[in-house]
Amino acid sequence: MKIIVLVKEVPDTYGDRLLNRETGLADRGASEAVLDEITERALEAALTAAQNVPDSEVVALSMAPETATASIRRALAMGAASAIHIADEQLHGADLAVTARVLAAAITRSGADLVMAGNLSTDGTAGVLPAMLAELLGWNQATSLTELTVTADGMSGTRATDYGAQSITATLPAVVSITEALPDPRFPNFKGIMAAKKKPLEVLSLADLEVTVDPAEAPQSIMTVVNEKPPRAAGVTITDEGDAADKLVEFLVQNRLV
Repeated sequence: MKIIVLVKEVPDTYGDRLLNRETGLADRGASEAVLDEITERALEAALTAAQNVPDSEVVALSMAPETATASIRRALAMGAASAIHIADEQLHGADLAVTARVLAAAITRSGADLVMAGNLSTDGTAGVLPAMLAELLGWNQATSLTELTVTADGMSGTRATDYGAQSITATLPAVVSITEALPDPRFPNFKGIMAAKKKPLEVLSLADLEVTVDPAEAPQSIMTVVNEKPPRAAGVTITDEGDAADKLVEFLVQNRLV
């Protein structure tokens, strides 16, 4: 079985997160770049599945700038057998539609039985890419899973809903996304870090994938206005001079809080 795991480099959650006010895109230089934690969990789930299904191979797949090599190597250090890095200047600012089309082309080119991903990234938090991939590939999908079991023939899992737990089964090929309910990812050890330096990491361009993207349409949807969040204003102090209750009611009414 060949399992492809979508991994993504994102700005560090604990650092500054800013938007470029001219382009409307995330300012990637405002914070340290790291491998998204939810994609690490997806990789952990894939590695666990590979241990339970004989003759399985785990491949990390990322669409990212050329500078993301270190993050992708981390996926190899965690245990992925190889990695695919899609890097092309024409993809700068690519939205979900373009991203899904490019990733689907890479998955088709590589061949896979199962694609695993996090349910949503910590930078864009769109949460729709796995479903878009399944549609483009024509595969079964099982998204936002809190439990997952993979066999040689298919997968089963549980999705939390507003009404309880929903059991899901699907035959392969399939696209699966997982939530933070699955186990924490493993930390790369020294042996894994050294081994990652020798593992295959294939870098592909749009030409390699035979995908054409019009530079003027790389983002097929754009943000037209970006404004910084205004600084927090000082609060209103109410001094009790026998009329504090009336002042409090007046404040709540003026701010439409009652």
